[in-house]
Amino acid sequence: MGYHEPINAIGEQSLVHPGTSIKVITETVAGVTENPAPKGWWMLFAVALSFLGIFGGTIGYLMWRGVGIWGNNNPVYWGWDITNFVWWVGIGHAGTLISAVLFLFRQKWRTAINRFAEAMTIFAVICALIFPGIHVGRPWLAYYMFPLPNQMGIWPNFKSPLLWDLFAVGTYFTVSLLFWFVGLVPDFATLRDRSKTPVRRMVYGALALGWRGSNRHWQHYERAYLLLAALSTPLVLSVHSVVSFDFATSVEPGWHTTIFPPYFVAGAVFSGFAMVMTLLLVVRQTFGLEHIVTMKHLDLMNKIMLVTGTLVGYAYGMEFFTAWYSGSTYERYVFMNRAFGPYAWAYWAMVSCNVISPQFFWVKSFRQNIPLMFIISIVINIGMWFERFVIIVTSLHRDFIPGSWGYFHATIWDICTYLGTFGVFFTLFLLFIRWVPMIAIAEVKATLQEADPHASHGDKHAHPHAAPAAPVAHGVAE
Repeated sequence: MGYHEPINAIGEQSLVHPGTSIKVITETVAGVTENPAPKGWWMLFAVALSFLGIFGGTIGYLMWRGVGIWGNNNPVYWGWDITNFVWWVGIGHAGTLISAVLFLFRQKWRTAINRFAEAMTIFAVICALIFPGIHVGRPWLAYYMFPLPNQMGIWPNFKSPLLWDLFAVGTYFTVSLLFWFVGLVPDFATLRDRSKTPVRRMVYGALALGWRGSNRHWQHYERAYLLLAALSTPLVLSVHSVVSFDFATSVEPGWHTTIFPPYFVAGAVFSGFAMVMTLLLVVRQTFGLEHIVTMKHLDLMNKIMLVTGTLVGYAYGMEFFTAWYSGSTYERYVFMNRAFGPYAWAYWAMVSCNVISPQFFWVKSFRQNIPLMFIISIVINIGMWFERFVIIVTSLHRDFIPGSWGYFHATIWDICTYLGTFGVFFTLFLLFIRWVPMIAIAEVKATLQEADPHASHGDKHAHPHAAPAAPVAHGVAE
């Protein structure tokens, strides 16, 4: 890293490196969008575009031939399609938690990572929304899911979990997008005022919505941000709870359990933080953000992953208890089949990745070991994908009648569809870090001022409400 992490008077690591000033923060973050993209960015962008091309070809072939090209069979009607849908929705949960919930609890450490998490939420939800449309068999009639007048007078079946997903995830996407954009307005104004070309000035000026950094602007901004945070917070619990109802409201053994809503929410936060960690470590190293995203931030994220991973492990154990306590022969069989049946390899891969790997974070030296946390974050997301696969496939592949038993085999088209969504995700994410401030400049400045009121000495563009000593702002540029 090139330096030792700063230690404050009570022996804890600081949130911002002591050599960091408001000007340094602006120059570092805005410089990423102003300077030419490094070769590494272009290489990754080319890879993302290639996966995007695979996705386009796969979707075209799917439209032509139908969902029969997937490995879905009787009785496994849901395979990789719904597995990937639930997985992508879970990835997006860290953004709302970091941005909204931690904001309401006044956790200042969120400011350095919330922009990453918010963007990741939006792109992950876009990937998730693809699957409800394409898995129905007739994607060109997907508009039937919306309560729109149509030529046949058909209205959606509001008892269908497909509709619950549509409304829950659609609401989640809309609110997350608004929350993300409102937080970006002051930073777009910073880029507008630093622009050296008319095109950049016009584009960022339009996105900044006339922001001038006046006291009235800051008051309206903070009120709107607080209201959106309060509106977003229930979504952390509701969205993945609704997704879990796809399974919990059925009578299928292995799904019909009341533990699913909190179990799914804990797993979603778990996988979301792991994905934020994976992306954050790469971007932090590539663009030299170690003085803004410090080891303190990474340590706190690892603690949250440890807590949520422990909750997920508890849920795994409770699934077996509820199956035994229910007295149902079928429930007991499903869970024994998960652990010791044909898909035992997937079950124990899930347990190893999600329950065992986070336990390394009990040790402080492991929580602050960057290569180790990078590996564990990837392992966790692999494990969370296996969790969704185990829940869906192992509950379906052996029906009540042995004559209906079957084994699910993924086809090349299942794999290409899944990899293609990574192309969608990383194409959007790479464009985001190239053209949008990936660190919340205004919020990090406010955190720095609260820690050191003299940090803004001579800076007339400081946040007016960050500390009592700060002057009223009249602009935002450096």
